Amino acid sequence: MTFIEKLSVAWEKSNSLLCVGLDPDMNRFPEYLRGKPDSIYTFCRGIVDATADLVCAFKPQIAYFHAARAEEQLEAICAYIREQYPDIPLILDAKRGDIGATAQQYAREAFERYNADAVTLSPYMGFDSIEPYLEYRERGAIILARTSNPGGSDLQFLKVSESGKNIPLYQHVAHLVAEKWNVHGQCAMVVGATFPHEIAEVRAIIGNMPLLIPGIGAQGGNVEATVSAGKTADGTGMMINSSRAILYAGIGENENYAAISRRAAMMTRDEINRYR
Repeated sequence: MTFIEKLSVAWEKSNSLLCVGLDPDMNRFPEYLRGKPDSIYTFCRGIVDATADLVCAFKPQIAYFHAARAEEQLEAICAYIREQYPDIPLILDAKRGDIGATAQQYAREAFERYNADAVTLSPYMGFDSIEPYLEYRERGAIILARTSNPGGSDLQFLKVSESGKNIPLYQHVAHLVAEKWNVHGQCAMVVGATFPHEIAEVRAIIGNMPLLIPGIGAQGGNVEATVSAGKTADGTGMMINSSRAILYAGIGENENYAAISRRAAMMTRDEINRYR
């Protein structure tokens, strides 16, 4: 089953567009986990088990694991998700963007070491920085278009001439992906929930291609506007990510943290569904 097929099944099975991001910050862990050698794995496993029936995807953010020298715990949580919840897409949030042999190694890391279903990628070194990932035809390439941070406008709003019109660079990227790069039908795109107008612009360009949408929760993106701008005709088409607002909803709690995170995830899923 390809990433796109697996995602479509997950949308239907879970009745959810919610993606839970795994951004483990040990400084915010429950007290009883701090200092334990496997605390990152244990924390993430608790979140995964508490929310698995509420999500369409999980998205580990690689930097949080690497900065904590926890690559083995990232491997372990990825393996756990694949073994215990094989129907839920696993997205490695790595935002890779390099060329040639280096890109090939990054693709191996994402798809062979961590066995991810999809990986996030930066397009700003061109198609040859994306192409090695497309060789894994059952896996997904999720390409940055309009990111959720304010500074994204520094580059993403630069004007590019296309077909006699000047359009923002992020729209040019969307055209490239939809019309040239998506050669095996395995691409998706990232647009931040903090910019619903841009979500609608990208949706108009890419058709039914999936969107990964960060920026609700801690970043303040509006759920109603996001869903209205990004949903496809069948009410799907999006992986709407929330990380910190769910992971740390129970901050200050101990063994009860996962149950509180579950309630936060359920509320987020239900709010998203209200506008589908």
